[in-house]
Amino acid sequence: MLPLPERVMIVEDEMLTQRHLKNILNNLGVKVVGCFDNAADARAALTRDSCDMILMDISIKGSEDGIQFSRSILQQYAIPIVFISAYSDEETLEEVLDLSPYGFITKPFGAKDVEVAMGVAYKRFHADGIKRAIAKATASSSSSASRTEVVQIDNVYRFDMQAEILYKDNKPVHLNKKQTRLIKMLVEYRNQVIDYETIINEVWPDGVVASSSLRTLVYSIRQLLSGFPIESYSKIGYGLKTHSRL
Repeated sequence: MLPLPERVMIVEDEMLTQRHLKNILNNLGVKVVGCFDNAADARAALTRDSCDMILMDISIKGSEDGIQFSRSILQQYAIPIVFISAYSDEETLEEVLDLSPYGFITKPFGAKDVEVAMGVAYKRFHADGIKRAIAKATASSSSSASRTEVVQIDNVYRFDMQAEILYKDNKPVHLNKKQTRLIKMLVEYRNQVIDYETIINEVWPDGVVASSSLRTLVYSIRQLLSGFPIESYSKIGYGLKTHSRL
């Protein structure tokens, strides 16, 4: 099952469609933070309430259509937008694609259409966030100095990035290759959530693995390293909370 956002805003000018979407989201356990039929009210709501995704109709009331409104949102917020429309003509699609949307739902739609579109969009959004973080980290660490740092994870653990050695109470810990790969990745992108797919591609670069392999690997690390601060983020991925670097 794909991960779903917890809080979603609906921007849709048809009342029946609003209700239909709200019922679908409620049944999926997703909180609707607001339903709006125009850009002005939705924009004001965004300054008050946070949301994890916006379901955006292309044709809404007011001087701004959904595409124009989305363009202004993306200049201020990092929020995935899934477009909704009865129109699928080439010109409209080109305008939407210019915004690199995370999804598109064509009317009429059912509950499964919405669930799948949201799940794929949310997963892509998190994956893109990791890619942006990796690109930023890579750019800022172009010098060899950043790769030779020792990162203090907590009061017990630290990791030497160059030597790829984990220390517990200043003593090196014996890790297998996959444990080392995972820990190094978590340390390198510490205090961020790394999605399952990104981790699997890094730790198992040579082929397909069972869906349980990552869980088993994390379990082995937790068994070996008491108190090691790997954080689990349900249906999304893992992260590592650390102290400042040495």
